[in-house]
Amino acid sequence: MSSRSKDKVTAMFRRIFGSSNKDGEGPSKASGSGSGSPARRLLRGCRDTVSPASSTVGSPGFASRKACKKSSDTAPCSKTVRSRRLMKEFKDLQRLQNSRPDPVFTVELVEDNLYEWHVKLHKIDPESELGNDMKEMGVTHILLHLIFPENFPFAPPFMRVISPRIEKGFVMEGGAICMELLTPRGWASAYTVEAVIMQFAASVVKGQGRVQRKTKGQKVFNRRTAEESFRSLVKTHEKYGWVTPSLADG
Repeated sequence: MSSRSKDKVTAMFRRIFGSSNKDGEGPSKASGSGSGSPARRLLRGCRDTVSPASSTVGSPGFASRKACKKSSDTAPCSKTVRSRRLMKEFKDLQRLQNSRPDPVFTVELVEDNLYEWHVKLHKIDPESELGNDMKEMGVTHILLHLIFPENFPFAPPFMRVISPRIEKGFVMEGGAICMELLTPRGWASAYTVEAVIMQFAASVVKGQGRVQRKTKGQKVFNRRTAEESFRSLVKTHEKYGWVTPSLADG
């Protein structure tokens, strides 16, 4: 290569990289004012705009426990799926019941606990024996107790009858309810609280439920007995299968 060609190549590199490449000298250093090669300026720009990754890694949509603890003083931890779902359903049901003079059922929180509800079922088939019993005895509603587990809506709520004491109608010891919809096997996350209540209203009539009139030998209605009864029920049906009531009923 001739000396003239070398000079042209050197001049080209100087124009591209902004170097003062004199005899034996390397590329000039970038000044604090942002001068230097385009590549260096680009890298500096990237370092200025790209922040380091967060040290806390979690699943999309969920905040880790460590992150929650660290940010508890400045901002509340993100709401769980259960909380968001229940808040939405509760507001929707309250809006619905307030828009009607005679709602089918009403809902309220137990001691302001979002994960524990009382549901008053006001309307039962008036032509059913249970409906007649309620009318004769002056019972205005069936009181239900719902408890939502931590993994709701991916697991069903636990529901039991508190009052009145009902015989048959798929109502068991403690007020537990024999209904496939309420078991892990029969549950689907798309089911709403409204669907559960309406299913119960149909099943208790289909099962020929009656208000218990006898004072002696009454069923014990409490949460502990209901939970024990329901666990036994689930084990039995998991072994022998479900016959009634099916999901199609009601």
